[in-house]
Amino acid sequence: MNTAARPWVLHVDLDQFIAAVEVLRRPELAGKPVIVGGRGDPTERAVVSTASYEAREFGVGSGMPLRIAARKVPDAVILPVDHEAYNAASAEVMATLRAQPDAVVQVLGWDEAFVGIDTNDPEAYARATQRAVLERTRLHCSVGIGDTLVRAKVATGFGKPRGVFRLTAENWLEVMGAHPTIDLWGVGTKISRRLAGLGIHTIAELAGAPEEGLVAEFGPRMGLWYRQLGRGEGASVVDDTPWVARGHGRETTFQENIVDPAAIAQAARDLLDQVLEDVAAEGRPVVGLGLKVRYAPFFTKTFTKKIASTSDREVVVAKAMELVAKIEPDRPLRLLGMRAEMAMPDDAREGHSPTRSGW
Repeated sequence: MNTAARPWVLHVDLDQFIAAVEVLRRPELAGKPVIVGGRGDPTERAVVSTASYEAREFGVGSGMPLRIAARKVPDAVILPVDHEAYNAASAEVMATLRAQPDAVVQVLGWDEAFVGIDTNDPEAYARATQRAVLERTRLHCSVGIGDTLVRAKVATGFGKPRGVFRLTAENWLEVMGAHPTIDLWGVGTKISRRLAGLGIHTIAELAGAPEEGLVAEFGPRMGLWYRQLGRGEGASVVDDTPWVARGHGRETTFQENIVDPAAIAQAARDLLDQVLEDVAAEGRPVVGLGLKVRYAPFFTKTFTKKIASTSDREVVVAKAMELVAKIEPDRPLRLLGMRAEMAMPDDAREGHSPTRSGW
């Protein structure tokens, strides 16, 4: 007798997506260490966007300076970032997911999405989805299966590459309990250190931690949320509401450090011009600004400012220049970024943009 269908969350994650797209365009690169970043020139200041599994075996990872990656793998093929190609490939993948039977799809980025389904055999559905993606796009993916979004997302890591793995309330602590808290989706280095300061080092310890200590450290909302995260609990319904950007940002890495205040101000204005073009296309007012500064050799600081809702360009520029004035004088800069936050529609779902710079 067939078991009644029940709701499941699938997390579909493309394997080494950017590198895989490049290999499809250049089949001769298959099996070779491929690194994608910047303009493909390791003598320039840029970071790794992605690396093939062959390159990762040498310790190359996303965010690593391109010059260091080139030293780690001297015979690697280093390619420039091609956003248009990745956007096109991503669109094909997402269209394939939406074409699956009764699928509700929530896009998370270029290379990943949640899929909500009702089935009595989620593994079979996941395998069918993998086959459909491969047939249409020639790209491989891994699928995490869960009874919540958190568990599905974490499960994918156990399925990579090209596999399927299930995490539910029944096996969550058995599989994840001994793992460090930093292995949780949503917990980074800073949060894991603060948890360690409370004597919480593992996911099992976080799941069983007293609420009082977490609330005292992180506040009533985030404290309880981290405890819930440790249990793999949370939302279980995939939301396919169209994603709406909270803001737009642009940044640039200078090939040589700049110090001159006039040059810094001009660079900030140039970036802001690009940002405000993006904002104008949205038709929503600006309600906040951000300035990202990376001093040489590699110290990053971010300044933010809330402003009264406005679509007046001159007002926004003036407020942005107030942030620029906070940059330490005579200190060399290697990177500068500008960001504008916009008023959100009441029914919009916030998220991370796969194609825009944000910080």
